[in-house]
Amino acid sequence: MRKKGFRAQRLKRSFIILFILLLAVLSVMQIPMAQKVLYPFPYRPIIEKYSSEYGVDPLLVIAVIRAESKFIPQSQSHKGAQGLMQLMPETAQWIAESIGDEGFDLSDLKKPEKNIQYGTWYLASLQKEFRNITLVLAAYNGGRGHVNEWIRTQQLDLTNLREEDIPFGETREYVHRVLQNYTKYITLYERL
Repeated sequence: MRKKGFRAQRLKRSFIILFILLLAVLSVMQIPMAQKVLYPFPYRPIIEKYSSEYGVDPLLVIAVIRAESKFIPQSQSHKGAQGLMQLMPETAQWIAESIGDEGFDLSDLKKPEKNIQYGTWYLASLQKEFRNITLVLAAYNGGRGHVNEWIRTQQLDLTNLREEDIPFGETREYVHRVLQNYTKYITLYERL
């Protein structure tokens, strides 16, 4: 009896491994359907709603979500960032005050709609300030104060801005990862 259970379990694992390998091969072969499994677009109606409202490319929003939380609404970083777009509680509180959301509660950050609304609004505010996607993403991850400091002290050359010049390694890697996601989403879903 134990042998049958063990065989069935091995067979199931073999099928799972085979399926994962098949997806990987199809992805490498640039088969769009397989790549859409690896780059899904969950929460699309919510993302499109707030992207339209705040003037942010929805494909950028989903690229940020993929990098920040891998689409898990209950995500929480070791630094305390929460939800799909990994917002810090202080930032979310500031956003709530800025948009006049008097009913906001920190537990709302775990709710996809509220988190996407706030994260998209925040991206829009960074776009208005920095007008460059690399700087926007660096500010989203490393803070607008740091980005302004890097510009002020000429650590970043705005005439020749390159990802590799971002002073914080974690932020540099984050910007690179989101831009890779963004490129892939543009390829797979085209402009909406």
